[in-house]
Amino acid sequence: MNRTPHIILPALLCSVTPFAYANTQPDDSSIEQITVEASPTANKLPVGTFDSPISNLEYDPRVDLQSRNMAEAQADVTIRGGIFENTGFRVGSATLLDPQSGHYFAEIPIAPQMLSGPAVLTGADNALYGMNSSVGTVSFGWKPIITGGSVSLGTGTNDFNLQSIHAAKNTQLDSLADYTLGFEGEYSHSQSDGTIDNGDHDFSRASARVQLASEHSQTDLFYGSQDKFFGWPNLYTPFGVNETEDLETRLWMLNHKQNYAKNSNFEVSAYYRTHDDHYIYSRENPSAFEAFHKSEVKSLALSGRHAQSNAFAINYSAQFIDDSIESTTLENNFTSRKYYKLSVLPQYTMALKANQQLIFRLGAAYDDTNRDDAEVSAIGDITLNTQNNDGTAQSLYLSYAQASQVAGYTAIGGSDSGGLFRSNYNLERETTSNLELGLLLEEQSWQLNSAIFYRKDNNLTDWTFNFDSTSARFANPVDIDTAGVEFLATKHFDTAKLIASYTYLHKSENYGAADIDASFYALNFPDHRLTLGAVYNPTDILEFRIDNEWRTQHKNALRNGDDNALFTQLALKITPPQLRNLFITLAADNVWVESFEEIPGTPGRGEQYTLSATYSW
Repeated sequence: MNRTPHIILPALLCSVTPFAYANTQPDDSSIEQITVEASPTANKLPVGTFDSPISNLEYDPRVDLQSRNMAEAQADVTIRGGIFENTGFRVGSATLLDPQSGHYFAEIPIAPQMLSGPAVLTGADNALYGMNSSVGTVSFGWKPIITGGSVSLGTGTNDFNLQSIHAAKNTQLDSLADYTLGFEGEYSHSQSDGTIDNGDHDFSRASARVQLASEHSQTDLFYGSQDKFFGWPNLYTPFGVNETEDLETRLWMLNHKQNYAKNSNFEVSAYYRTHDDHYIYSRENPSAFEAFHKSEVKSLALSGRHAQSNAFAINYSAQFIDDSIESTTLENNFTSRKYYKLSVLPQYTMALKANQQLIFRLGAAYDDTNRDDAEVSAIGDITLNTQNNDGTAQSLYLSYAQASQVAGYTAIGGSDSGGLFRSNYNLERETTSNLELGLLLEEQSWQLNSAIFYRKDNNLTDWTFNFDSTSARFANPVDIDTAGVEFLATKHFDTAKLIASYTYLHKSENYGAADIDASFYALNFPDHRLTLGAVYNPTDILEFRIDNEWRTQHKNALRNGDDNALFTQLALKITPPQLRNLFITLAADNVWVESFEEIPGTPGRGEQYTLSATYSW
């Protein structure tokens, strides 16, 4: 049966999300999996730099991206009203960790052409697969290498320029039957004076991998290097100072995934990551305050699914992380830690009718470190999947999941008596409980995802501000109850596609302290948020893309200006008929010159216009 391709967002399908990237081979007698990986935004490329794994997440209805300068400069990715340190970034089976601060979780030196995703894991799936990320995980998988490549050049306002080249080659091996050997490499660079004064940037990334693949397995060896310099007023402090950061990230990763038997698979990931950060408080007076950090992380992870029969299977995940940091601002009493996690989630599938399945999952996760108390968390959900003969489908689920994490070194390992960033030695393990009910409807030309959830965060580490203090921010624990509603609809037409979403969040917080005037993160969330995207192809030559986001942000004493914001990103792609391998793109971001402060006290970005040309082969 020919079916219109649909966009299904894994974020709202807790029981079927893993199959979006696990590369399983479904049992022919079972109901067809309805989760399909696809982009929830109309635009796939950023306007102000080269693309990265987190590009355009600011228009993704599944997450709230709070940027300084731009998303690719410094991105705090939050999910369902959490904070940046509640969100993990997973590649293969391994969560990438930075021990200093969650601000650097999204420093991923991997070309997006090499990755599938992002799949956003929440609820039971985050509790199963996430590591030290109590609210959500943005998960990526390694794509098979396909022969081809592209080269791009770009220019734009604010003295913007861009250069990028990507090439891949995949060949059949004569010495190993049914195996292919692939090579892939990429280099990208961009720089500009910035969309506001003292908002300049200079970025470069080089990444490469070798891949050995067959019908049932894929092995990838990867190395990536990324160097970023950027400036921004009030980057981390609200004192009217022009701050800068210079970041260097290196990543080695070995990944192997294997299908075996029937509906069974596993994936093993190992990585070594270093991250150097040179922060300058005032670019006009660098000696006033500067900080150097060098973090090192080693990790080994395993995840998979073992099917005992058509009815019973075991989902599992395990990860070990060993990290350390050298810093000029930490007290040197908390500069290394070892993390352990094991989660097991048995699954039982019951056939109700020829077109219906009822899936039960119930298990637990164990988290521990060599410095913190261990925690055992319960995970469970029930899902009813229906696949109709006309190709339509429905999925209804109820889930309850607990998760936990520990605070980063900046929050717990620095000075607790003064300085710009004041730590708190009394921070304990954070715990989260999430209850949600979700419904997915899929028709021939449209689909609707919806969910309602209630989450309790205990001892959440937040960064707060006091107007009478000389410190820029304090690490403080807070108990927060969050209630939310999510709706996401996608409609396909003959020459167009529409994506619309609405989210509502409500929070009730208790800091247990009276000297807190504002919260930078835990209380920086939209009460209401709408997104609207569209892709329109009137001819083979022209393609229009637009993403819009409107929000009403929760009031914050640190925020200057309005609490309402409207952002728009536009792109016009022109493919000359004489040169099918060449396309030209005109793009614009923040066309309404919105000055909304995504981080309270930190100026918002300005408008950016670019012209680029890409030749592919």
